[in-house]
Amino acid sequence: MDRRILAELARNGRISVAELSRRVHLSKTPCQARIKRLEQAGYILGYRAVIDPNRLGLPHIAFVEVRLSDTRKAALEAFNAAVRALPEVEQAHMIASSFDYLLKVRTKDIAAYREVLGEKISALPHVSHTSTHVSMEAVKDDTE
Repeated sequence: MDRRILAELARNGRISVAELSRRVHLSKTPCQARIKRLEQAGYILGYRAVIDPNRLGLPHIAFVEVRLSDTRKAALEAFNAAVRALPEVEQAHMIASSFDYLLKVRTKDIAAYREVLGEKISALPHVSHTSTHVSMEAVKDDTE
């Protein structure tokens, strides 16, 4: 039952409890109690609006492989803190590969991306090498 509730909320976080109850075949009060329990247990981290980045003038997506010169704990923490501060970086993942991080970067165009790469990403702590992959089309994006 919890998984059905989570699936419905993932599709529409603004669904009313009455409608959610109807969809998962549970009365309103137990449904509310389950939602509250799922929130308190950390299964539901929050609710947000999904914004269309194209409407904001940010259609360009690039994925950046980042290799660090130092991967000791202090260096990783410094990089993590600095990358979190870049608004153009939509996602940052530490990767088990020949490179250390994969960043998803969103900008208005390739020229803006080039500036972000040269002035911001390359200047992050301990960055020794980057490699860019430009997205031509989003075939699947569960955030939309």
